[in-house]
Amino acid sequence: MKINLFGAKGLSAVFLAFLLILTCGVFMGLKLKIDDITRNKIPGASIIYVPSGKYLKYGTFGNSSLLADLVYLWAIQYYSTYTIVDRYENLDHIFSIIAELDPRYLDPYEVGAVIANYEAEDLELALKILDKGLEKNPDQWIFPYEAGQYARFRKEYRLAQEYFKKAMEIEGAPDFVKRLYADATFMSVDYKSAWETWMEIYKTAEDDRIKKIASNHLYRVKAALDIRTIRRAIIKFHEKYGRNPSDLSRLIRAGFLKSIPKDLDGKEYVYDPKTGKVDPPTIPWKR
Repeated sequence: MKINLFGAKGLSAVFLAFLLILTCGVFMGLKLKIDDITRNKIPGASIIYVPSGKYLKYGTFGNSSLLADLVYLWAIQYYSTYTIVDRYENLDHIFSIIAELDPRYLDPYEVGAVIANYEAEDLELALKILDKGLEKNPDQWIFPYEAGQYARFRKEYRLAQEYFKKAMEIEGAPDFVKRLYADATFMSVDYKSAWETWMEIYKTAEDDRIKKIASNHLYRVKAALDIRTIRRAIIKFHEKYGRNPSDLSRLIRAGFLKSIPKDLDGKEYVYDPKTGKVDPPTIPWKR
C-alpha cells in the first residue's frame, strides 16, 4: 500500500517525523550543554535541565507514573549526595517535574517539603511544595496539616492557624486537627476565636479525655483574657498614681475595673504589687 505524502495522512506522518527529529535535536543540544558544565556528577543529573515535566509526559506513552517513580527514586539519591553544594537550587523544579508526571503521587510532595524545611531550611519553599500538593489533590488534608505543623514549629502561628483551618475543613480530617487550629489561634492572640473553638470542642467531645483537654485550654484562654484586662487596669493606675496598686481591689475603688475577674474555677489570680505581675493560681494541666 502506497502512502500519498501530500494527502492528509501523509502530511501527518511527515509532521510527526519532523517533530521527533526536532525533539531529538533539542535533547542532544541539552546533553552537549550539560557535558560542558563542571559539577559533581551523579547519574541522571541532566533531569534538572528539563524545562517541565509535561514535556517528559508526552514521551512516556502512558507510563508517566512509572517515570515519576524513577525520578522520585533518583531525587532521593540526589538529595542524599551532600557533596553537591548547590542541590537545593533545583529542589522546587525537580519535585514539580514529579508532580506534573503524576499529580496523585502523594509521597514526593511530603518528602520534598521535608527536604526544603529541615535540610534547606526554607520554610517558604516547603509550604510552596505542600500548597502544590493540595492544589493537585484538594481532597488530601495531610498537606495543609503538615504545612501548619511547619509554620507552628517556626512560631508562625497566624500562618499555622490558616493552614490548620484549611485542613480541618477537608472531609476525613481527624479531630486533632481542629485542636491544633484552636491552639494556633490562641498562640496568635486571637483569644475570641480560640475560646469559641475550644468551647465547641468541649461541647461536642464524646471522650472524657478530650473534654478535659478542652477544659484546660478554656482555662488558659480565660486566664489570658482576664490577665490582659487586669494588666491594662494596673498600667492606668500606675500612670495616675505613679505606683502599682497594693492589691487588686484598689483597681475597683480607682474606677479602672468594675470587678476583679476570677479564673475558670472561681479562684483569684495571684498578684505581685512590687512587679505588677499577675498569674493564674494554677497551671492549666494540673487542675
